[in-house]
Amino acid sequence: MVKQKLTVIPNNKSTGNRRPSFNPKMTRKTRLIILLSLILIIVIGIVFWFSPIGKISQITFKGNTFTAKTDLLNVSGLAKGNAFFGTSATTIEKKLLTIRSIEDAEVIKHFPGQIDITIKEYPVVAYELQDSGELTAILQSGALVRADTRGVAVEKPVLTGWNDFEAQKIQLCKVLGTIPNELSSDISEISPSPTPSFPDRIKIYTRSRFEVITSVSLLADKVEYLNQVIETQPPGVITMLEADAYTPFNPEDVAEQEVAP
Repeated sequence: MVKQKLTVIPNNKSTGNRRPSFNPKMTRKTRLIILLSLILIIVIGIVFWFSPIGKISQITFKGNTFTAKTDLLNVSGLAKGNAFFGTSATTIEKKLLTIRSIEDAEVIKHFPGQIDITIKEYPVVAYELQDSGELTAILQSGALVRADTRGVAVEKPVLTGWNDFEAQKIQLCKVLGTIPNELSSDISEISPSPTPSFPDRIKIYTRSRFEVITSVSLLADKVEYLNQVIETQPPGVITMLEADAYTPFNPEDVAEQEVAP
């Protein structure tokens, strides 16, 4: 009987493909380190949150001429002793912009504890005399604020008779804010004068004794023509609606200008 030789073929597979051996001690150690780290972070956070270094210690406002500091604090929700990181700068800015007198707000946080806020308010575009006799300033946004006690801008017009035309008054203020001072400084008074055809029609009186009839929606486009007439013609009535017209109060003034060399 022939004997068969058994050949053993060695396993040449790379040891790199072997699965790493499971070490329960190493896994428990890693988990313990992670758990202790989380506990440490939580403890540090709690200590920081309730410590003086994590609270607001100083709040400064700059640029708020018409808006009281108490109103700014109430709307923003800021107060000394509150958590410094309790509210983001962007959130504070959005809250401040809900105040009608504020056009823009910039909030800068300085760690630890200091918050600096720069306010940009809408400009004064007109004044209005209240029933109480108090003169109030009107901003471009239409907001009524107390007139600056340091002085009244005499080049700004006075609005009269607008109690029943609040929406039109707000729109007028927006338009006045877009007109350069050199073009609007001669306007002394503006009152509503609506008609069925022009519900936003207004009547303007100038310091140079002109009477102007136009509309809120046309004023910005017509104001240059208004100044051209005022600079070259004697006082009269200027109509600036769909068509422009000028009629002098005294026709003899025009005749004298035509005769003059």
